[in-house]
Amino acid sequence: METVADSIYNYPVYYDLIFASDWSAEFKFLEAAFEKHVTKKTKRVLEPACGTGRLLYRMAKAGYDASGLDLNEQAIEYCNKRLVKHGLKPTAFVADMCDFTLKRPCDAAFNTINSFRHLATEKQAVAHFRAMAAAVRPGGIYALGFHLTPLEGPQTDEERWSARKGNLVINTAMWPRDKDRAKRMERYNLRFDIYKPSGSMRIDDCLELRSYTFKQFANTIKKVPEWIIEEAYDFRYDIDEPIEIDANTEDIVYILKRV
Repeated sequence: METVADSIYNYPVYYDLIFASDWSAEFKFLEAAFEKHVTKKTKRVLEPACGTGRLLYRMAKAGYDASGLDLNEQAIEYCNKRLVKHGLKPTAFVADMCDFTLKRPCDAAFNTINSFRHLATEKQAVAHFRAMAAAVRPGGIYALGFHLTPLEGPQTDEERWSARKGNLVINTAMWPRDKDRAKRMERYNLRFDIYKPSGSMRIDDCLELRSYTFKQFANTIKKVPEWIIEEAYDFRYDIDEPIEIDANTEDIVYILKRV
């Protein structure tokens, strides 16, 4: 099997397949969150770090004025081609989620699978929330999903899952390489084993993610007073069952309200 050491984000077809399986639950949850938590109607939505647009294009298909941004040019190209294929405007653009502006603010934003943790410093995180505060109108929300570091109990460190589309099969594994609690940085090995009729290949990547306990995240969001934590949910995506955040909380979707 051919092996390449590269970023998984440079392979949008494979990335989209392996991370697209939960889109339906996320989409339904987000629509319910818009209905429950956004003041007035939700028409314009934004996805920072949108990647291939697995949620973005479905929002657009559902009638939202949807746009997204990402640093990876290949992912944005893939996303816009998908939008056009479905008869939609190519509204994704290349930008840094710590430093961007919109022509008009949106009603709601979402970022659901750990992309926020790619911001390696507190300065970047605060800059991101300030940019998002300018991008979301008062009364709007930012649904932010990621993994917290629990203060008690075990932490989920290793994951394996597979995805198939026609003759394309991808087996994925993610496991920790090292963790620096003092610097709050965690590195994870991420492997895609790709099988298709023309042959097989392996992509090895290393993800560097900033860690957050629930207390650390609360301290970060306090630095941007335009945001308050309105509610929290877990990855069951049940809008009728918000959770109480405590020392055991790991999987979380914060509903941040723009004040």
